[in-house]
Amino acid sequence: MLVGIVGKPSCGKSTFFKASTLAEVDIANYPFTTIKPNHAVGFVKVEDPAIPFGKKSIPRFGYVADKWRFVPVDMIDVAGLVPGAHRGEGMGAQFLGDLNQADALIHVIDVSGSVNERGEAVQPLSYDPANDIAFLEEELDYWYLGILNKSWEKLSRQAQMEHQEPFKAVAKQMSGLGVDEDMSKREIAKLSLDKKHLLDWTQDDLLALARSFRIITKPMLIAANKVDVPGAKANYERLKAAFPQHRIVPCSAEAELALREAAKHNLITYIPGESDFGIVGTLSEKQAAALKFIKEKVLAEFGSTGVQEVLNTAVFNLLRYKPIYPGGVGKLEDSEGRIIPDCFLMKEKATALDFAYKLHTDFGKNFIKAVNVRTKMPVGKDHVLEPGSIIEIMAGK
Repeated sequence: MLVGIVGKPSCGKSTFFKASTLAEVDIANYPFTTIKPNHAVGFVKVEDPAIPFGKKSIPRFGYVADKWRFVPVDMIDVAGLVPGAHRGEGMGAQFLGDLNQADALIHVIDVSGSVNERGEAVQPLSYDPANDIAFLEEELDYWYLGILNKSWEKLSRQAQMEHQEPFKAVAKQMSGLGVDEDMSKREIAKLSLDKKHLLDWTQDDLLALARSFRIITKPMLIAANKVDVPGAKANYERLKAAFPQHRIVPCSAEAELALREAAKHNLITYIPGESDFGIVGTLSEKQAAALKFIKEKVLAEFGSTGVQEVLNTAVFNLLRYKPIYPGGVGKLEDSEGRIIPDCFLMKEKATALDFAYKLHTDFGKNFIKAVNVRTKMPVGKDHVLEPGSIIEIMAGK
């Protein structure tokens, strides 16, 4: 799974990325600071599965803080997109291509309206961030359309001559973006394009189809960044009302980054996604003032900085993944004494057999049964696992 961070230049995208991962990325307030895509690991936050057993997890990957377990997720941050990106403006074609592998997109916008459409600084509240939501969707739609249009005339004529079902030709053309034949057939029927000859499909038809594919294969949420700027909260409320079809999460990437850096330097105790922090170190006057602002204007106002909520929402709500843990009835430790050391993020409808294959091909091929460690009850291979399940797989030789 790969989560992509997208947005126009200077909206706080790289700050959001660094706050999520503490990766060393360039952060500056000018266009195209990020030229090559940055890869790093972020973390989704789930309840520690060992707590009901009176224990604390010791993960091989990720970490545990208090009652929470943080599970690693691969993230990519690409350079800021500008209008006309699908035509190659601002190196847009390259940047869009970098997103090809992403399973879900987090669109970071400057909800304070202090950056114009080209990523240039303007007076706060002087630019309407609603434009950014529409702009990015349009760029992505036309990117998909460009791929669909590539050799389309030749492809459509060939399909017509060979009496090939239109959905097969479309799926072949769009397979690189995760479009399969079932999806192609379903979306073509939904748009009633199956009632028209393939050669009669218009550019409007193709654009509508491209948009349908984009929505499915690149699910997206909006991170309404810089919500702590005076007046930005009203913008956020307005966007929620104007775009009810979108998940919009208010956040302050700068506040989250400040808290994580302060915790890293042992100045505070802080768990990502929480509504408070504790001061444990000696603060300078400037540091104390900054933390006071974050506590009063961000945490007290919104309940958190929003960064952790954005990532959790992308993984668990958009992509509908669920955490599943391997374990044994009466034995949660591995050979090195680590308690519930592994966590696998599985798709929503993953079954016990899917989990067996995830652990090892031989477990899947020789599956006998699975046991729910919490209930000690056996489950069949076709049983859809509940989020947070601890499962013991029994397989033959």
